[in-house]
Amino acid sequence: MAEGTEKEMPEQKAEEIKEKTETGPAAEQETASKPEAEAAKPEAEAAEAGAAGDGAEEAPEQAAEAPEEAEQKEQPEKKGKPDPKDQKIEELTDKYKRLFAEFDNYRKRTEAEKNGMYGEGQRAVLEKILPVVDNFERAVGSVPEELKGSSYVEGVEKIYRSCMDTLKALGVEPIEAKGQPFDANLHNAVMHVEDEAYGENEIVEEFQRGYKFRDKVLRYSMVKVAN
Repeated sequence: MAEGTEKEMPEQKAEEIKEKTETGPAAEQETASKPEAEAAKPEAEAAEAGAAGDGAEEAPEQAAEAPEEAEQKEQPEKKGKPDPKDQKIEELTDKYKRLFAEFDNYRKRTEAEKNGMYGEGQRAVLEKILPVVDNFERAVGSVPEELKGSSYVEGVEKIYRSCMDTLKALGVEPIEAKGQPFDANLHNAVMHVEDEAYGENEIVEEFQRGYKFRDKVLRYSMVKVAN
C-alpha cells in the first residue's frame, strides 16, 4: 500500500503543476486585459459619437450649399431674361409720370386762359364805361358860375366821384398828363406847339384822360405837346 500511494503522489503533483502552468500567466493576461477593454469602451463610443456628429454637421452644410448653388445657377438666367413684372411696373410708372405732367400743364394752361379771359372781360366792360365817365367830367367842367353850388350840380359831382371811387376799387387809375414829359407808352400826341414858356416835350394840354388797368394801359391820353 505504501508503494501504491507513493506512485500516485507524483502523478497528482504533475497534474497540479500542469494546471498551474496553464492557468497562471494566461489567466493573469486575461484579467489584466479586461479593465483595459472596459476603459477603452468609452473612448470608442466617444469616437463613434464624434464621427456621427461630424456627419450630422456636414449634412446641414451640404443642405445650405444646395440653395446657394441653385441661386448661382438661376442668376445667369435672370440676367439674360428680365422679369416681366419689373418691366410692367416700369412701363406703368413711366406712363403715370407722363400723364401727371400732361395734366399739370393742362391745369396751368387752362388757369392762365381763365384768368386772361376774366381780365379781358373786365377790360371790355371798363372801356364801355369810360365814355360815361368822360361825359360826367365834361358836365362838371362846363357848369356856369351862377349854377355852381346848387343841389343839382352837387348831385352830378357826387355821382362822378362815386364812379371814380368804383373804378379805383377795380384797379383803374387815371394817367397823369398835363405838365408831365411826353411818354409814347402812356400818351397819344394829337397836337404839337412851339412855345418857349414850356419845356421840351412837355404836355401842355389834355384833351381826353387816359387810364391804366392793373399797370396796363386801358386807354391812352390824348394830349398836346410843346417843343
